[in-house]
Amino acid sequence: MDPPAAKRSRGSPAGPEERDAGAGAARGRGRPEALLDLSAKRVAESWAFEQPFLQVEERFSRVPEPVQKRIVFWSFPRSEREICMYSSLGYQPPEGEQDARVPFTRGLHLLQSGAVDRVLQVGFHLSGNVREPGAPGEPEHLYHVSISFDRCKITSVSCGCDNRDLFYCAHVVALSLYRIRHARQVELRLPISETLSQMNRDQLQKFVQYLISAHHTEVLPTAQRLADEILLLGSEINLVHGAPDPTAGAGIEDANCWHLDEEQIQEQVKQLLSNGGYYGASQQLRSMFSKVREMLRMRDSNGARMLILMTEQFLQDPRLALWRQQGAGMTDKCRQLWDELGALWVCVILSPHCKPEERAGWLQLLGTWDKLDVCPLEEGNYSFDGPSLQPTMAPSPGSEEQEEGEVAATGSRHTVFGRALQAGDLHWEDPHLQRILAGDSYSPSLTGTMGGDKSAFDPQGRPLWLGEPFPTACARVDTLRAHGYPRQALRLAGAIINTLRLQRRHQLESYKQQKKELLQKGATCITNPEGWVGHPLDPIGCLCRALLEACRLEEETLSLYPDSGPEKRKVAYQHVPVPGSPGESYLALALEVALLGLGQQRALPEGLYAQDKVVRNEEQLLALLEEVDLDERLVQVLRKQAGLLLEGGPFSGFGEVLFRESVPMHTCARYLFTALLPHDPDLAYRLALRAMRLPVLETALPAGEPHPTPLDSIPSNRFPRWFILGHLETRQCELASAMLTAAKGDPKWLHVVLGSIQQNIHSPALLFKLAQDACKTATPAGAPPDSTLLGIALELGLQVMRMTLNTMTWRRREMVRWLVSCATEIGPQALMNIMQNWYSLFTPVEAATIVAVTGTTHATLMRLQLDTARREELWACARTLALQCAMKDPQNCALPALTLCEKNHAAFEAAYQIVLDAAAGGLGHAHLFTVARYMEHRGLPLRAYKLATLALAQLSIAFNQDSHPAVNDVLWACSLSHSLGRHELSAIVPLIIRSIHCAPMLSDILRRWTLSAPGLGPLGARRAAKPLGADRAPLCQLLDAAVAAYITTSHSRLTHISPRHYGDFIEFLGKARETFLLAPDGHLQFAQFLENLKQTYKGKKKLMLLVRERFG
Repeated sequence: MDPPAAKRSRGSPAGPEERDAGAGAARGRGRPEALLDLSAKRVAESWAFEQPFLQVEERFSRVPEPVQKRIVFWSFPRSEREICMYSSLGYQPPEGEQDARVPFTRGLHLLQSGAVDRVLQVGFHLSGNVREPGAPGEPEHLYHVSISFDRCKITSVSCGCDNRDLFYCAHVVALSLYRIRHARQVELRLPISETLSQMNRDQLQKFVQYLISAHHTEVLPTAQRLADEILLLGSEINLVHGAPDPTAGAGIEDANCWHLDEEQIQEQVKQLLSNGGYYGASQQLRSMFSKVREMLRMRDSNGARMLILMTEQFLQDPRLALWRQQGAGMTDKCRQLWDELGALWVCVILSPHCKPEERAGWLQLLGTWDKLDVCPLEEGNYSFDGPSLQPTMAPSPGSEEQEEGEVAATGSRHTVFGRALQAGDLHWEDPHLQRILAGDSYSPSLTGTMGGDKSAFDPQGRPLWLGEPFPTACARVDTLRAHGYPRQALRLAGAIINTLRLQRRHQLESYKQQKKELLQKGATCITNPEGWVGHPLDPIGCLCRALLEACRLEEETLSLYPDSGPEKRKVAYQHVPVPGSPGESYLALALEVALLGLGQQRALPEGLYAQDKVVRNEEQLLALLEEVDLDERLVQVLRKQAGLLLEGGPFSGFGEVLFRESVPMHTCARYLFTALLPHDPDLAYRLALRAMRLPVLETALPAGEPHPTPLDSIPSNRFPRWFILGHLETRQCELASAMLTAAKGDPKWLHVVLGSIQQNIHSPALLFKLAQDACKTATPAGAPPDSTLLGIALELGLQVMRMTLNTMTWRRREMVRWLVSCATEIGPQALMNIMQNWYSLFTPVEAATIVAVTGTTHATLMRLQLDTARREELWACARTLALQCAMKDPQNCALPALTLCEKNHAAFEAAYQIVLDAAAGGLGHAHLFTVARYMEHRGLPLRAYKLATLALAQLSIAFNQDSHPAVNDVLWACSLSHSLGRHELSAIVPLIIRSIHCAPMLSDILRRWTLSAPGLGPLGARRAAKPLGADRAPLCQLLDAAVAAYITTSHSRLTHISPRHYGDFIEFLGKARETFLLAPDGHLQFAQFLENLKQTYKGKKKLMLLVRERFG
């Protein structure tokens, strides 16, 4: 397969073409490179893959020293791209920490500041010193750096900083960049073995002795051991030809790959997984996955090595066993990481250039991991042997039972590695596939006698890719991109899209033949049991990204952070022609294939995560599309695809008939509506209105049936498979809101949209939100309101009121208030209409306390700007409403009705009569007392007295209820009757005696009435000159009742009294004596009472002793 086209990488400062060490200066002077350099470069990088430097020496009897030096010179990496890849984080560090956290940036600064010196290259070994400034007040640090390399790859590094991290430290970066940028300034020597071979015996002995002398503390024991072994004739060291040379490069049997610290990778992944609950940990793990993809694109074998190390740590995550033991699902973040891991393994296994033994080793590892109990299963009911791409596919209308069987047939469960294992059976040797990948001009005329199968091409002669499931075919595209074959990926993507187009054409023809039957049935089977959006292999995303990548306009700026998160700059795209397809561009193809996948009618997968993934994948695709600025060419693509979606029948989510559990199209429709509205409003509305459907609710909730939980979404237990139903309903509401906002000022579309909302949205909470949004849109600040849109907002609000009438919740009050304000915005007639029709909209309490009151406040009247007649009409309507509410619910609405009717005598009298009638019908004493106090406050003491007596007639306070909640009301009623005069007081005394049996309370009332003459209160005229006596009528009856109550209560308390209550009882007797003494013969009565107690309870000696001590 052809190598990828040379292209500047976004993740590295310079490619190999820009920084050939030492050659740039010669080219800059206009001189061509020497043949020796060209040959040496080839040997050092490519030919050396088969014949390392050692084999060069063995093949040729004598290699001249200048040739050896040039080979050694060119064997160091010449591109900063790989250095950057192995020394950058792969994710955007926090602001202000770039220099501190990115080794490449720090190393570049060290190089530019002249911190690198004493650089020496001996064979395939580079060494040097790097000085780094210390912290303020500290001396600078000196680090000795050593680098071994072979065949243009760094194979090992060593630095005195002892930095333990995934990637190279800044000091290794500085030395490497020095060697690349200033190669001619580096002192170059041949491998040390070459130098030693030129020495005689005396020179060798002197060399060894000087070396030992210079480093005797470190090497002396080793030197002595080696000398002993060499002097021993039969030793192992004497049986080996030659001796090792760390500067001579690797042998042919040695692996040739970039240095990767495997231990640090494992430790880092383990630590990040242990912090899996934190957002930063997931981001860093994704960055490591991105680094794997970067290595794969560079054809670096470390990509697979790093992925193996990460997978092993993922499988050792202790949470897996815990989740399995508890039967709980893993977190969404963790599940997403596992999904990405599985997709990466598909790319690795499908590699178009790996060796068979490498693939076999990977498959063996995957097979072992796949059998582990803790290995996560793939979510959703996606098939591993789905239908292959075919030039034709017709719908098969069948019974709903057959439909359910197709959707429910999930087959056996597979782990996240199942698709990678399945990819092991795929290959790239198919002749038709090879021709597709080989060039852009493949057509039937070029097949000749071999492979001239016309079914492999569409009617225009463009190649098709058949016989393979669509997700698998797209996985090939992703693999080609991942391994650095962008042109081949585009060619295969084009063939897949040609196949999809032809398949859709035949689908539409087939649907036209069956359209009448399907429309009569009103339902359809699901033609796509598994959707392409949300699929584990993300086929639509793979195609879109491959096509968009070819159209991206990139600034020629350096970026160390290919995954810079949400703050990355907006991407610009341009039209790039598709070779062999005049008039088409990759950008238009990307838009077409995205809409094809998003608009596919498909069943919702099983499982919470799988359903959530459908939503997330849909949003990711739409985010890609929103980055593309629509020009006239793309608008035409949009219009064409929108028309095909509307006519797509059972194959389209926008078709006329839907499978009842198909994925709704709300999010996709909102994008299409917004994009098409400026260019083709009719098509935009048709598409959006068609997408408003939510079939699962339409079949579960017949027309007219109220929502089961009016202010929330449909409960998930009613639809056990639809875990994301609440989210889908919200998206449906957003689509409706977008249409309402866009239709402002257009009554025709506003009423059409209103009808669709009323038919398709079943959640009152969302309907209320739509009503609020419509009202806000209809009443912009500083502009006249849109009356039609306001009317629609009111209509939606009224619908919510009717749906939630029998549901009491705190949100109802908010809704009622908003409805009144909305009606006020429309005008007085709308306000009076809701007052007149309150029975079907509000409860009596809501109508009397919110609607009537809010509708007649000063602010409302000022807002309406009514004349006197209209204002009185509104008031009359509110009073009528209040009286009706009072009759229906006097307990809660009588007082609001009285308050509202204060200024109208007839209405007030009617309200008062309603209260009196309700008292006879059982209106509670508490409400009667409340209304009585209101009457007193209004200056109607006689009516207050009347209501108080009615309340007392219903009241009963037992002997031990001295803290009864009605105590204050009774005392107020007594005070009122006393202030009115002797006649009213006399009338209330029998009621007091009959209703109150609490001795302290009766005593308290008696004392209050004896303090002043009746009729001296603020509400009564002076009718008596002096206070009433307790021994004369009408108070003598109350005194007798109080004394009798004390006697009864005393006997009752003594029946079950305990010693700890003796003190309280003595205090109670003291209060009783005060009441007894109000009678002329009270002293004798109290003495007889005590004597009776002593005789009756003489067994309670201690208590009787206390009585004698206190009272004699």
